[in-house]
Amino acid sequence: MARSHAGKLSRQQLVARYLSGNPFLTDEDLAAILGVSVQTIRLDRTELHIPEKRERLEQVARGVYGQLRALSEADLVGELVELNMGRSGVSILTITEEMTFRHTRVARGHYLFAQANSLAVALCDAEVALTGTTKVSFRRPVFCGEKVVARAFVRRKKGNKYMVRVASRVNNETVLEGKFLIFAIAEEVWRQ
Repeated sequence: MARSHAGKLSRQQLVARYLSGNPFLTDEDLAAILGVSVQTIRLDRTELHIPEKRERLEQVARGVYGQLRALSEADLVGELVELNMGRSGVSILTITEEMTFRHTRVARGHYLFAQANSLAVALCDAEVALTGTTKVSFRRPVFCGEKVVARAFVRRKKGNKYMVRVASRVNNETVLEGKFLIFAIAEEVWRQ
């Protein structure tokens, strides 16, 4: 009995740690990772007072989206899960059938680019920010149903220029790498 209780506590600690690192994990994802049933994960979450995925995402979104300046929530491609204005951010995009070529079910590249670009713009602490130049490399195809996690970092800021590096991954595999030069535009320029 004591061994079973210790195993349960250890598993619950892992559930809490995984969900704090990635609130987008589903009960099914956790069950597969930990080798237990979905029902066991649901019971663990309940005992730990961790809400279901939908509610966790709403909590994250309320905090993160409130920081946006250069974009509105509707302008972002993907779901923003982390934003450290002027420093770094993370978004997740689940590839749907509508985002793919019908014949191959491979994601159209402009969706991956748009996710990375909108995340890079979101990092700029300005009312208006526009992409000046980019250099993007696609590393492998992304398929319907895959979750693309884009992580962006401001490498340099000089005046109104932000040099942002973005890496998008599916699981542990890089699918896109890019450098974005983003310009913060003064209000007097864009209000003319």
